[in-house]
Amino acid sequence: MLVVEAKFDGEQLATDPVDHTDQPEFATELAWEIDRKALHQHRLQRTPIKLQCFALDPVTSAKETIGYIVLDLRTAQETKQAPKWYQLLSNKYTKFKSEIQISIALETDTKPPVDSFKAKGAPPRDGKVSAILAGLDPRDIVAVLNEEGGYHQIGPAEYCTDSFIMSVTIAFATQLEQLIPCTMKLPERQPEFFFYYSLLGNDVTNEPFNDLINPNFEPERASVRIRSSVEILRVYLALQSKLQIHLCCGDQSLGSTEIPLTGLLKKGSTEINQHPVTVEGAFTLDPPNRAKQKLAPIPVELAPTVGVSVALQREGIDSQSLIELKTQNEHEPEHSKKKVLTPIKEKTLTGPKSPRVSPVPSHNQSPPTKDDATESEVESLQYDKDTKPNPKASSSVPASLAQLVTTSNASVVASGQKIAVPATSHHFCFSIDLRSIHALEIGFPINCILRYSYPFFGSAAPIMTNPPVEVRKNMEVFLPQSYCAFDFATMPHQLQDTFLRIPLLVELWHKDKMSKDLLLGIARIQLSNILSSEKTRFLGSNGEQCWRQTYSESVPVIAAQGSNNRIADLSYTVTLEDYGLVKMREIFISDSSQGVSAVQQKPSSLPPAPCPSEIQTEPRETLEYKAALELEMWKEMQEDIFENQLKQKELAHMQALAEEWKKRDRERESLVKKKVAEYTILEGKLQKTLIDLEKREQQLASVESELQREKKELQSERQRNLQELQDSIRRAKEDCIHQVELERLKIKQLEEDKHRLQQQLNDAENKYKILEKEFQQFKDQQNNKPEIRLQSEINLLTLEKVELERKLESATKSKLHYKQQWGRALKELARLKQREQESQMARLKKQQEELEQMRLRYLAAEEKDTVKTERQELLDIRNELNSDIKKTNTVATMAFVLDFSG
Repeated sequence: MLVVEAKFDGEQLATDPVDHTDQPEFATELAWEIDRKALHQHRLQRTPIKLQCFALDPVTSAKETIGYIVLDLRTAQETKQAPKWYQLLSNKYTKFKSEIQISIALETDTKPPVDSFKAKGAPPRDGKVSAILAGLDPRDIVAVLNEEGGYHQIGPAEYCTDSFIMSVTIAFATQLEQLIPCTMKLPERQPEFFFYYSLLGNDVTNEPFNDLINPNFEPERASVRIRSSVEILRVYLALQSKLQIHLCCGDQSLGSTEIPLTGLLKKGSTEINQHPVTVEGAFTLDPPNRAKQKLAPIPVELAPTVGVSVALQREGIDSQSLIELKTQNEHEPEHSKKKVLTPIKEKTLTGPKSPRVSPVPSHNQSPPTKDDATESEVESLQYDKDTKPNPKASSSVPASLAQLVTTSNASVVASGQKIAVPATSHHFCFSIDLRSIHALEIGFPINCILRYSYPFFGSAAPIMTNPPVEVRKNMEVFLPQSYCAFDFATMPHQLQDTFLRIPLLVELWHKDKMSKDLLLGIARIQLSNILSSEKTRFLGSNGEQCWRQTYSESVPVIAAQGSNNRIADLSYTVTLEDYGLVKMREIFISDSSQGVSAVQQKPSSLPPAPCPSEIQTEPRETLEYKAALELEMWKEMQEDIFENQLKQKELAHMQALAEEWKKRDRERESLVKKKVAEYTILEGKLQKTLIDLEKREQQLASVESELQREKKELQSERQRNLQELQDSIRRAKEDCIHQVELERLKIKQLEEDKHRLQQQLNDAENKYKILEKEFQQFKDQQNNKPEIRLQSEINLLTLEKVELERKLESATKSKLHYKQQWGRALKELARLKQREQESQMARLKKQQEELEQMRLRYLAAEEKDTVKTERQELLDIRNELNSDIKKTNTVATMAFVLDFSG
């Protein structure tokens, strides 16, 4: 597939993918919206439009660059232009000249602009936009405090016709100890932690709390009154799209999260007119500068979260928030327990105030969002549930459920954690029964226990079977105390999502008294299987209709170390019971103690003094003795009371110390777990790095051995080539020496032949001279005879006559032929000259019309050269004809002389 991407003004557009053929047709229009001022600025800066062509793999979505084109913005005109072909630069197909036909033009947009946003910050431009926003600049839409009216005005006053209430509620927090870095030193005394956020310019903090492991604070709601319109408020929330919440200790931010606000007012939605719109959930808190500090990722079940609910509603609409009373059954029995709501502290923000702390996060963190409201493995708001005697449950109640504590003493004041639950949550009871272990593949008997943990059920504490049971090969053993039930509340879709994503991991441990416990294997139980099982109906304890699903299966136990082989099979049964919607109420978790009051006894008044006339009595019977005795008894009683008070204070202090010790122990345990998790992750990274280093060392060793082998081969080949070169040089030298000797022998032989042939030549010349003399003598003797001399002269003259006649005839024929050729040549020369003159005149005339004076002089010079050349040719022809005529005249003269002599 082929796709073309175009980038301009910080916005990147792309065509639809088309087939990768020789002549693909994109037929796509890419447009950018820009005002004339920005267009003028781009033209001054010569901003290019870069088009890149990619080859797209539809299977792997991999893109490979084919080439690119750079268009000049200044060539774009408002008039429509014909498309042009542009050649691809850096073309992948070098043998072909790939080109793309492109038409670039400017069009005036007659539609009213939505806003002046750039492409990155602008809302989608589909549908009709209200005329109110046509003349507004979104950057001018800010929240302004109206102190007289007690509200914040967003937008121009003439358009602010509606009143809204925006509220933020922080309900709960979990796993906050994960945010404490190891290098951070907390105050020696109890440190105070609190949440901080800014709402329309107002800095808001909740009540401080001291315990990070079990944060106990009352849910607080901060609300502001807003006067605006739905359209303007939607644009404002698009600009201020996130609400940032910090967890602080003093003036330091330990972690932060961001709540998306764009889901409050969706495009084209009218929910705000019927009921309040909310964004709620459990949002993950991220420590500042996680990327800079290179922190290890935290598992999902240990991630620190904060439950936040952001609500927006019209001021005139009555709504039931999450903390109001919702009765699901109007005909509730009178003897049922009364539901009490959690009182949420209300903060109405009417003006800016000085913040208690001003933590400035150094790095923005984004919470995990899903659709409009963020979902997590824990519920956005926790809730309470009545305690029911359940003989099946062998584990503690999860932390997400608070037990209802009732006392018979009416004077006991209840105070504790107060938690609210959303009405959409269902009460679930999930039970698991690990029935048996069978098909053991280990060669030795084991004392096995099973261990698992699933924090989504509300408790991170591990669940273990007890006591250990001995399991041997080829036998099935049923596990004791392996049944456990969990009561919790969550939303059905969140339960389904968690069961699909997170399986239940059951660990198989070998418990040995003489050595450390050994982890043998892990079984993965996919809890989502129970969601597809058949539902059965049953009645609950209060007569409500409930649903039950049961699923049984055997899963393999995979070895924890070594290869992933099956070592045993685990049979289990899981049951999920749905008790329906959770009823809203407030739960008080309190500790009551009976105060012991000190009873102060006043001494009895002294009796009146006796009369002197009375009879003398015993000393112990006197009033003074009795008064002293009562005084001593009163002192002893006061000492006992004081000792009891001291003992009670000592007991109270010891209990406080024990609680503080347990709290510190839990903190140390959580920190140790955090450290262990970090060290485990670091150990995994180190193991991976060590394996990589070992692999790299092996690769280096293999490369080094290969390099040594190649070096030896190169050295041996060099020695072999050197030996061959020396041998070839030696052979060449021997051949040269032998060739020189042969040449010397040949030269010597040739010199001998030369001397011999020179001698023979001298002898032959001598003989020739002798014969020449003898022939001359003989010739002279013959010439001296008259007959012979005359006959020879006659023969000679006859031969000369015949020869001259022949030459005369040929000369005559040649003369006639030359005359004819001369005439033809003259005619042809005249015709060619006339034709050439005509053509030259025509060319001169045409060139005189088209060229300037300089070209005329050049043509005149050229014509002059042509005439000279023709004149020279004519002179050559004339000279040739003159030479031919001279030859003809010479022949004719010779013929005439012969005729005359004859």
